[in-house]
This record gives sequence, structure tokens and C-alpha cells, in this order.
Amino acid sequence: MDLDALTAARQDEWERLGRLAGKRRLTGDEVDELVTRYRAASADLADIKTSAGRTPTGDHVSALLSHARLRLTGGRDNPWRRLPRFFARQLPAALYRVRWTTLAIAIAFAIIATTVALWISGDPATVAALGDKASLDHYANQEFVGYYRDNPAAVFAGTVWTNNAWIAAQSVLFGITGIWPVYVVVQNAVGVGTAGAVMIAAGKGDIFLQFIAPHGLLELTSVFVAAAAGLHIFWAWVAPGRRTRGEALAQEGRSLATVAVGLVCSLALSGMVEGFVTPQTWPWPVKVLLGAAALALFLVYMLVVGRRAARAGESGDLTEYEAGTPRLVAG
Repeated sequence: MDLDALTAARQDEWERLGRLAGKRRLTGDEVDELVTRYRAASADLADIKTSAGRTPTGDHVSALLSHARLRLTGGRDNPWRRLPRFFARQLPAALYRVRWTTLAIAIAFAIIATTVALWISGDPATVAALGDKASLDHYANQEFVGYYRDNPAAVFAGTVWTNNAWIAAQSVLFGITGIWPVYVVVQNAVGVGTAGAVMIAAGKGDIFLQFIAPHGLLELTSVFVAAAAGLHIFWAWVAPGRRTRGEALAQEGRSLATVAVGLVCSLALSGMVEGFVTPQTWPWPVKVLLGAAALALFLVYMLVVGRRAARAGESGDLTEYEAGTPRLVAG
């Protein structure tokens, strides 16, 4: 093969391939032409490599083919372009899916925490089993409130945020066990109930509610959502339906892992409330109102925006292009 003759014969065709690959928009005819010229140039490159080995002409054609291949197959999406879809559709749809499980967990939490608080506070012997009277009085009179006021607001907010975000992530990611989310919810319910019992026994039940409610409304709701997402992943493993267990876990895991990311944001907001609102000496209705406003913002996002996203066909999962074509089943 005469390389110079081939180059002279194909130069215009290669240049046309390069121009098509570099165009920002292609018509249907131009796409067909691009595919045709790509195949022809691939054959030319094979002839060049077979006859002459590696040459500057071959490297030039190879670069043109690489550019054309990228134009045909597409490059990776810019991750920043996915953020609007993630926050406007994927995340709220995933939150909306777990709304009823979240409500059930919230009711169970309230029952456990209230039962523990009333049981312990109503039995002096049980209260005494928690510690000596001096320690309990110190906790009720100084330590409980001091927990929120002893550290700088920004440091305290950051600390509780990272701690709660880690707990929420564990509830989602370890939800496949079916045990960890339940353990987290029960442990928190018993902890809140026990703290409330000590405060009630000391005659400071009102102080307990005033310091728990502002941030606790959104913080605990976020924990409930995380537990609900984890249990949904567990149920996908237990009852996959027509899917294989691997397919069910992959789909639910992709869909609901977004919840863990979203809860980082909601817990950041609750952390700000806990750090900058809860410790303040403002009237307690003002603090509770601010906490309720933060919760309302989250619920509107979860229920209103989420319902709209779900009706549009979103589930929180990746698109078929991103996740791969699912296996078709009968029925």
C-alpha cells in the first residue's frame, strides 16, 4: 500500500470526519454521515497499521477516530449538572416513598419514649437506680442545660451535625440487617425517655421540653426517615417480588441511599437550630416556633415536592441510562 497515495485520496474524507465530530449540533443526516465516515476511517487506519506500522498519518487518523467516537457515544455528564435533578426530583421522591414508614416509626418512638419517661419518673426506686440523688440533681439543675450552653454555638452545631449525620447514614446503609435501624430508634427513644424522667422527677419537665423541642422536631424526624429508608432496603431483600434479591437490593439501595445524602442537609439545619436557637434565653414559644418552621420546611419538601416528583415517575433511582437496562420479566 502506498501511504502517500492513500493520504492524498482520503485526506478530504478525514477532514470531513473531523469537522463533523467537532460540530456542536448534528442533524440526522449528519449523524448518519459521521457513522459512515467513522467506519471508513477505521478501515483506513487498519490498512495503515497493517502495511506501515505506526506512522504520523496513522496517529492523526487515530486521533480523529477518538474524537468521533466520543461524539457518537457521549462523554460523562458534568456532575454539577445532575444536582438540580437530584434535589428537585430524585431526593424528594425517595423521601416521599418512605413517608408512611416514617410515620409508623415516629409513633413507635413516641410510645416508647413516653412509656419510659412515665414509668421511671413515677417510681422513686427506679429513679434512684439511675444514680445517687446529688448526681441526678446536678444533671437536672445544671448539666442538662449546660450541655447546650457550655460550648461555642458554631462548634456545638458542627459536632451534633456530624454525629447525627453519621447515625443517619448508618441507619440507611446498615438497614439491610433489619436490626440496626430498629436498634437506633429504640436506643434513642429510651435515652430521651430516661432523660425526660430525670427532669420530670426533679420538677423540671417543662425545661426538658423547652430545650428538646426546638431542634428535636427536625432532628428526630431525620432519624425516623433514615430508619425507614434502611427498613425499606431490608424489605427489598426479604420480599423482592419478581426481581432477584440482588436486583431488588441494587434498585432499592440506589434509590434510598440518596436519603442519606439528603439527611446530611436536614441534620445540618437541625444542628444550626440546636447550636444557635436552643441555648438562647429567648421566650420558649419563639424557640419552638423556629424549630417547628424548620420541620415544616422539611415536610413540605418531603411531602409536597416529593409527591410531585413521584407523580412524574421518579423513584429516587438512577435513570436507565445510568443504571443499565433492567431485566424484563413476564407479567
